[in-house]
Amino acid sequence: PPLGPHLAALAADIGPPGGYATDAVLPDLAALATDRLAADGVPAGELTVTGGALDGIERLLAAHLRPGDAVAVEDPGWANLLDLIAALGLRTVGVPVDDDGPTVGGVRAALAAGVRALVVTSRAQNPTGAAVSADRADALRTLLDGRADLLLIEDDHAAELARVPLHPLAGATPAWAFVRSVSKPYGPDLRLAVLAGDEATVARVAGRARVGAGWVSTVLQRLVVSLWRDPATAELVRRAADSYDRRRDGLVAALAARGVAAHGRTGINVWVPVPDETVTVTTLRDAGWAVAPGRLYRIAADPAVRVSVSALDEADIPALADALTAGRKGPFLTHSV
Repeated sequence: PPLGPHLAALAADIGPPGGYATDAVLPDLAALATDRLAADGVPAGELTVTGGALDGIERLLAAHLRPGDAVAVEDPGWANLLDLIAALGLRTVGVPVDDDGPTVGGVRAALAAGVRALVVTSRAQNPTGAAVSADRADALRTLLDGRADLLLIEDDHAAELARVPLHPLAGATPAWAFVRSVSKPYGPDLRLAVLAGDEATVARVAGRARVGAGWVSTVLQRLVVSLWRDPATAELVRRAADSYDRRRDGLVAALAARGVAAHGRTGINVWVPVPDETVTVTTLRDAGWAVAPGRLYRIAADPAVRVSVSALDEADIPALADALTAGRKGPFLTHSV
């Protein structure tokens, strides 16, 4: 959404600049965030803000874990998260993921391997589009119930752009956090995420922030409040979500009609299994299409490519589906010999 009108209104009534004694979380933002999370079944009695989802996850891992500890992550999963875990000196344990989220067997195996944290993407999982279903959430909550040795982190980065119900795991373990970013629905330059969790976990994150960055700019917080309160912005985000759904679902359906089983239940990405990532990426590049090799996102999962629909026109879906189908075979296998 355009930020200009909201920034202009903010400039007119922002009042005197805040100082070092200013609260880290503005009361208006805290109240709105609490209501929005509660509507999705997330308890938000304790809440803070961070500089985006990945910043929140980094602070959580740094506050609870030590170098060498193991973290369970989805496989395939978010490439930036895999890089972050490595940069913190932590170890990754891959958990297979299907359209309904991390598999119960995979999480059980990770727990048996001694992981100290589990990161779950609630919806619009990157890169597969998985979303935790009601049945999967129930099974995982039962499995995780009372695990005092585990930090549970949920990442709801897509927020309003994910057009499926949220089925949170929040509270299944004594130490937990739910992170919701505003960057996907409202723009990547809005480096703000709301972080709810148990009292000790939220206090650790907020305390660590005070001796580092200090706080997330209250100017930015006021801007987010303005966007949240604006019906026109909400309608624009709804239309954007509908557009992403049409293009993602259209590509998945077009590939299915060509005999290719791709994944993309929610979000802006489609995960397409391929025999050889390099061949597929190269063939598509030569045909004028850019996709991401799956090796950036996977640990032990099978080869695939990630296709983002964010810049895809609906009229181009058939041509892209044809190119992907041919690209899976490779440049030298598309004709009979």
